Amino acid sequence: MHNDSLVLNLGSGKDFREDCINADIQLRVKHDWLLDICNVPWGDAISTRLGDFEVQPEMFDAILANDVLEHLPDLVGAMTSCKKLLKTGGEMRIHVPYDLSYGAWQDPTHLRAFNEKSWLYYTDWHWYLGWEDRFYVTHLEFRLNPIAQDLKLTQEELLRTPRAVDSMFVVLTKGTK
Repeated sequence: MHNDSLVLNLGSGKDFREDCINADIQLRVKHDWLLDICNVPWGDAISTRLGDFEVQPEMFDAILANDVLEHLPDLVGAMTSCKKLLKTGGEMRIHVPYDLSYGAWQDPTHLRAFNEKSWLYYTDWHWYLGWEDRFYVTHLEFRLNPIAQDLKLTQEELLRTPRAVDSMFVVLTKGTK
């Protein structure tokens, strides 16, 4: 498999992309790579669409995690795998439910929800996880419920108003100390 820019699309079952390596843990959904991101098998991998390839550190320029992280039983393991898979300077683009939203807990398969402080241990407190390199938050966007868009509230007030924020879009960039 040869490509100038490799992008890993996690949770491809509902969002298969032709321009990515699509990974999912569920065999029944469309994917290129059957993968448990919490426990990446390094070495040889098989893809019916892309052929055989070698899973190695720093092989991806970007990782997409659209509505995936809230389902994972081992978030630290998954984030560690993603950091290892990303090149230095690579981006992890994440979309997750906000902790005060309806969407955070309506799905019985959600194990967690997120807020603006959820990234602290992967960024500023990376040392706590034993990481030498780390992520930096390079973009943080709150996606509002349509009704909340008309409210005349500050961002801080919106973040503390139940059901106002639906989700977050976060870009974490891999860097060194």
